[in-house]
Amino acid sequence: MLGFSLGCAQEALLRDLDAPAEAPGFAGLLARRAAREPLALILGEREFWGMAFAVSPATLIPRPESETLIEAALAAFPDRAAVRQVLDLGTGTGCLLLAALAEFPAAWGLGIDRVPAAATLAAANARRLGLAGRAMFLCADWAAPIAMTDGFDLLLCNPPYIAHDEIAGLMPEVARHEPASALDGGADGLDGYRLILPAIAALLAPGGVGVVELGAGQAVAVAALARAAGLEPAVPRADLAGIARALPLHRPARTKKSFGGKPDDD
Repeated sequence: MLGFSLGCAQEALLRDLDAPAEAPGFAGLLARRAAREPLALILGEREFWGMAFAVSPATLIPRPESETLIEAALAAFPDRAAVRQVLDLGTGTGCLLLAALAEFPAAWGLGIDRVPAAATLAAANARRLGLAGRAMFLCADWAAPIAMTDGFDLLLCNPPYIAHDEIAGLMPEVARHEPASALDGGADGLDGYRLILPAIAALLAPGGVGVVELGAGQAVAVAALARAAGLEPAVPRADLAGIARALPLHRPARTKKSFGGKPDDD
């Protein structure tokens, strides 16, 4: 916060710890942080996958554990040129979609969020990161069907997965400042998965891979829901804390399930 108020990098402060620092706005930043406002909202941005993303109260703040989804996507596609179409459901800041586009240079991506301010912010992040020419953002319900002739090669989603009764007990930075719609997964935390997993089964191309973020202890339940939706879950990928965080999902090549309909032969 001191570097931000002085308009200089933290490294510059560390190089000369005895230098005087006249920062009139610093006290105000400290007061906001003492009131448990997240640092990312105070500074206006957060780093994710080596890139700086603008943030706002309309979206979840990108978190390091969500980078596990990008790791899982890269492991699923050793040939990075094989990914041509990427879909991000509930895109928020656009961090998952834009990180994926940075890693898959031949890909074009679509990010969907039902909150207009979130879709607008994601589009702005695409512009600031030089990826606007390969990304489009749509404000819509993520469970709505999307017309795609061949389907998406990669589908990413970080759904709300906190059980409703647990939200009030979260740290104040989350419970007070991040959107409840991006946190609340219903009574058991799984409502979001019940909505999106059938859509993933319908929207993946043959050989495509979906990767969803998991809450702690949810891997078995989400894998069962995925199988019921016609998907084949792989082994979850753990984050740096050892928590199963990213669940890769494969669409069987033999069938294609229409969203809201019955399986059809490919």
